[in-house]
Amino acid sequence: MRKLIYYVAVTLDGYIAGPGGEIDFYPLSDTMAAWINERYPDTVPTHIRPQAGLENTANRAFDTVIMGRGTYEPALEIGITSPYAHLRQLVVSTTLGTSPDPAVELVPGDPVEAVRKLKQEDGLDIWVAGGGQLAGALLPEIDGLIVKSYPVVAGAGIPAFAGPFRPTAFTRTDSISFDNGGTVTWFERA
Repeated sequence: MRKLIYYVAVTLDGYIAGPGGEIDFYPLSDTMAAWINERYPDTVPTHIRPQAGLENTANRAFDTVIMGRGTYEPALEIGITSPYAHLRQLVVSTTLGTSPDPAVELVPGDPVEAVRKLKQEDGLDIWVAGGGQLAGALLPEIDGLIVKSYPVVAGAGIPAFAGPFRPTAFTRTDSISFDNGGTVTWFERA
């Protein structure tokens, strides 16, 4: 069965973005970016793939992405209606109304039920791209985490998981560190 994986960047204090959706404060490095492009090319937006030399790279970990409207909105703001055209794309939104692109499926209802159906299909794993509200709603279905942790404190912003108090145990399975002080850590549901 396919797994639902939350692949996400976080600050030391657990935020995935600033209060206004800012992500430009993450200390990036060429080494870490090259590693991400090699290991998880599927997570690179379609319009950036040619610049990264990934235009003809096959998906390795994911063939489906599910994201909330807040994660989808920045692409729409710059005129990109299908940000991950190399993946099956689902956007969870009760306010979007209709999809601006035939390649983007809207999930206007329960994202948990949608994910349960996706898990029954054949294919690679399913990537939860964000945001924190969606991750919180999908927590009962999340099978694994891939956490890119950066050595920066945001102080406020969008939490990695939003929702009710619901302690959920995961087991660390691996970790790698980079020259910018960032780490990538893999977790499986305990």
